[in-house]
Amino acid sequence: RVEVQGGGSTAGLQATANGLADIGMCSRLLSGDEVVQFTPTTIARDGLAIVVNAANPVTGLTTEDLRGLFSGRITNWKDVGGKDGPVRPITREEGSGTRESFVNLVMGKERIARGALTQESNGAVKELVKGDPAAIGYMSLGLVGKELKALSVDGAMPTHENVLNGSYKLSRPFLFVTKGEPSAEARSFMDFVLSADGQKILENE
Repeated sequence: RVEVQGGGSTAGLQATANGLADIGMCSRLLSGDEVVQFTPTTIARDGLAIVVNAANPVTGLTTEDLRGLFSGRITNWKDVGGKDGPVRPITREEGSGTRESFVNLVMGKERIARGALTQESNGAVKELVKGDPAAIGYMSLGLVGKELKALSVDGAMPTHENVLNGSYKLSRPFLFVTKGEPSAEARSFMDFVLSADGQKILENE
């Protein structure tokens, strides 16, 4: 029997460290201390899509633009080629692997603005951006769908091919993490996920 629970990458690592989970899931690179504590297995690579409302005329941004928009230095869309109007950045909660990947890939030494709206799931970010022409957010590429507009970053579009060939730089690993040697059951599940059948399911999802 396989039981799956959500809660974010940090929660997954903590559950594995405490022996509450056989396998933790993490959507970011492990830190130095975590590499010592856990054994990571990459099961997929994911693009981190920058999304805006479908009515927003902006089609692409640079990494520097993104840093300005999410730090609060840029507060009007006209400063990055959009219409005159406020920018409403939407971010994920502390402990989210998606947020940590975004901070590492985009923000550098700058902090996400305190005024950014914080949401606790990709789905919540999606709903806010879908309903707000001023919004900008980030989420897993696989969840964008047709209701939002995903922007190019530094000239590269967030596509499956560009993530795999490295031209789209905002990408991250999806990891299974274990503490020590996994049980026979856990190893069997991991082997299935890494098999051709398991990888096809991941790609479809």
